[in-house]
Amino acid sequence: MRHKPVVKLSRSLGLPLTEKAVRHYERRPFPPGVHGQRRVTMTPYKERLREKQRLRFQYHVSEKQLRAAFAAAARGSGRTGHTLIEDLECRLDATVWRSGLAKTIYQARQFVSHGHIHVNGERVDRPGQRLQPGDVVSVAPRSREMSLFRLVAQGPDPATDPPPYLEVYRRQLTVVADRRPQRTEIPVVCDEQLVVEYYAR
Repeated sequence: MRHKPVVKLSRSLGLPLTEKAVRHYERRPFPPGVHGQRRVTMTPYKERLREKQRLRFQYHVSEKQLRAAFAAAARGSGRTGHTLIEDLECRLDATVWRSGLAKTIYQARQFVSHGHIHVNGERVDRPGQRLQPGDVVSVAPRSREMSLFRLVAQGPDPATDPPPYLEVYRRQLTVVADRRPQRTEIPVVCDEQLVVEYYAR
């Protein structure tokens, strides 16, 4: 899935997508390009579109994948917006990212695609696989000596604790999906109601 550089994308969305993008965004918190600082009228459609794009790029999913996730959430019994984000948070790449095994969603997706991640002891290379409560995510034995994973296992604990729906064992490079996440626990910057209105139009 191709898109513009993350820093430019962050400025377009009004939201830093990675730690690296934070300092660039804070220095220039307006869209890229010669007209970036020009005041633009935000129509209701444009506002919904931007919110949908914000959600899409925070999880690094394609439009087709997000639309399919919305359709599944709409068929459920709960609040569609909450169910949508909770479902996206159950993706394998999102779990690898939130647990601290990867620094960004992009790195998490790459780890999964390259076969460095196991689920319940089996190799999985589909970043979009949904996890169920009780599933165990771990780094493949042959990948544990990679410098990136050694830093995770031997380095200091992260500044922020893992989300309450994950049990993280850093030294063992293992994560347990304790339960399904709830919207209030998910650190995603998004007005999900606008996303629902975008797809329901």
